[in-house]
Amino acid sequence: MTTSHAYRCCEQIVRSRARNFSYGIRLLPAPKRRALSAVYAFARRIDDIGDGDGPVGERLARLEQARASLRRSAPDDGDLVLVALADAARRFPIPLTAFDELIDGCVADVRGVTYDSFDDLLDYCRCVAGSTGRLSLGVFGAADLAAAAPLADALGLALQLTNILRDVREDRLAGRIYLPAEDLKRFGCTLEMDVSGRFTDPPPRLAALIRFEAGRAREWYEQGRRLMPMLDRRSTACAAAMAGIYRSLLERIAAHPLRALAATSSVPSWRKAYVAASALAGLSR
Repeated sequence: MTTSHAYRCCEQIVRSRARNFSYGIRLLPAPKRRALSAVYAFARRIDDIGDGDGPVGERLARLEQARASLRRSAPDDGDLVLVALADAARRFPIPLTAFDELIDGCVADVRGVTYDSFDDLLDYCRCVAGSTGRLSLGVFGAADLAAAAPLADALGLALQLTNILRDVREDRLAGRIYLPAEDLKRFGCTLEMDVSGRFTDPPPRLAALIRFEAGRAREWYEQGRRLMPMLDRRSTACAAAMAGIYRSLLERIAAHPLRALAATSSVPSWRKAYVAASALAGLSR
C-alpha cells in the first residue's frame, strides 16, 4: 500500500467527516494539505471513539489503544491513517504528543465529566481543540513557534466553544452538559428537557445564557486572529477560512439562540465557499 494512497484516504475522511475544516485545508499546497489531512483524520478517529455509543469500558480501552498506536516505532501497514500520519511527522515538526491531550479530553467525554467553572471548561477545550491547533501549527510552520503556539491554542478554543454552543441540544440528549455549572446558575437555567426533547428553562434565560457564552467565544477568536500574520500566505488562508466559517456559525447562533437550541445550526455551503475564497484572496476579517 503506497503512502500516496494513505494520504488520499485521509483526504477523503476530511472531506466526508470534517467538512467545515476541509474548506480551509484544500487551500494549502499539496504537501501541507496531505499532512494536515492526516492529522485531522487521526483526530477524527479519536473523536469518533469518544462520541460512540458502546460501553464505557470498551471506549476507554479503544482510546488507550489509539494512544499506544502513536508510540509504535512503525505503523501497521494496513492502518492507512497512521501510515500517512507517520510520513507527515517525518516531513513536518508535528507535535504528536499533543494527541495525548486530545485523547485525555475524549476520556473525559466518555466518563461524562461536567464543568463547574469556565476555567474548568477551558482546560477541557485546550485538550480537545487547543491540541489540534498546535498540531496544525506544526504543519503550517511559523518563524517563532513558541510565540505562535498559544495563539493557535486560542483559535482552537474559539472553535471548540462554538461547537459546544452548536451542540447544546444534541449533547444534552446524549446526557452531556458542557456549559459551566456556575453559568447555568447565573442565568437561572438547568438545561432540563421535557419528554419531547424541549428545554424547560424560560426562553429568555436560555437566550441570555447562549449570548453570554458566544461573547466569550468571540474574545478567543480575537486572540486567535493574531496568529495569522505569523503564517505564510497559504497557511494564513487555511486558518482564516476555518476561523471564518466557525465565526459565521457563532454569529448565527448568537443571532438566533433559541433556534440554535431547537435544532443544530449550520453555515450554508455557499457561505463556506465565500469565506474560503475571501481567505485565499486575503480579504477575511
